[in-house]
Amino acid sequence: MSVSPTLAINQEIARRRAAGLPTVALGFGEASIPVHPELVRRLGDHASRGDYGPVAGAPELLDAAAGYWSRRGVVTRPEQVVAGPGSKPLLYALFQALGGPVLLPRPSWVSYAAQNLLLHQEAPMVDTVAGQGGVPDPELLEQEASRLRSAGRPPSAVLLTLPDNPTGTTASPDVVRRVCAVAAVHDLAVICDEIYLDLVHGETEVLTPAQVLPERTITTTGLSKSLAIGGWRIGVARFPERYATVRRQVTVAASEIWSAPAQPVQQAAAWAFTEPDELRARVAASRALHGRIARVVAAIFREAGAEVPEPTAGFYLYPDFSGLRDRLAEVGVRTSPELATALLDRHGVATLPGTAFGDDPERLTLRVATPMLYGQDDAERERALASATPEGLPWIERSLAIVRTALGGLVGAAGV
Repeated sequence: MSVSPTLAINQEIARRRAAGLPTVALGFGEASIPVHPELVRRLGDHASRGDYGPVAGAPELLDAAAGYWSRRGVVTRPEQVVAGPGSKPLLYALFQALGGPVLLPRPSWVSYAAQNLLLHQEAPMVDTVAGQGGVPDPELLEQEASRLRSAGRPPSAVLLTLPDNPTGTTASPDVVRRVCAVAAVHDLAVICDEIYLDLVHGETEVLTPAQVLPERTITTTGLSKSLAIGGWRIGVARFPERYATVRRQVTVAASEIWSAPAQPVQQAAAWAFTEPDELRARVAASRALHGRIARVVAAIFREAGAEVPEPTAGFYLYPDFSGLRDRLAEVGVRTSPELATALLDRHGVATLPGTAFGDDPERLTLRVATPMLYGQDDAERERALASATPEGLPWIERSLAIVRTALGGLVGAAGV
């Protein structure tokens, strides 16, 4: 295995810029919003906390996370929650505790399959419904679960990402209900990664599996996307009573791997999970910025001939250039890795190929992340956050023009 593709592209962007190579960064999913000053102050107030604290997390944080879920219609008690240094290690410990096979949507975030590979577990991928990423197609899920069961390898769980990374879309309530029905028939745990749930655009309707199948759904979330504190590393997981043993196993793994999340971060996160008014306003502003820029960038990719589902949450796009396959083959682009390489090496636009997310190489898809367009320092990002038309800010406008020219150059050259 190699370094995670999302982190690798971030390192490559930094390397290129350090070498003086102009690069538009559309590859790394960092929220790129300045950290709210009150969060910074509270982190500083607790900087003297050097104690480890309870393995499952500080009582204040577990209580606040329970309240966060309860306000969303999923009644939760603090003893059902485990905190970790980000939701990523919690997911790894969860996959380990449940065992495999774990059924994943295709495409899906790079780490789900990689973590199961590290655990030597099967993680078969099931295609999603068109335009509804993050949730396996219910009919195909039924078929795959039945196939594995007939082969003597019954799956343990199905994973959903709601809303989705890499596509920036949200599965419909009907699809979620149908997937939950399949999970109940096949005795599957439903793991739902809801890290983008607070960044749903507009009036998009979202139904979570914990609202449909609370006794079978294990939910993970964190603050890295909604409040842009990915580098602070804090996440939480909710376990229903059915999976109390799994929760204990995750806690045991935590005790041997990370001991406990950092106390200063836990204390700041405990306040954040109570959703005070100033943070609600911050999340609302970032949600508006993410949605507006994602839609603008989607339009640019469509102008170039790509098919792009309309983004409904978060800050990702998943353009598909398969309709331009013959034209792109003329310039040596036949796979999604070749497409991403051509955009970066020839035009200085960094993206990730769909293969990083489990897609077929011949499907000419890219994962595009838009937040690093907001600016290269906090002053620019604050202006973007406050603007009603951030796409018109000079630095964003310049980057968008480069993307438009790069796509036109690549596709145009292919048509010559």
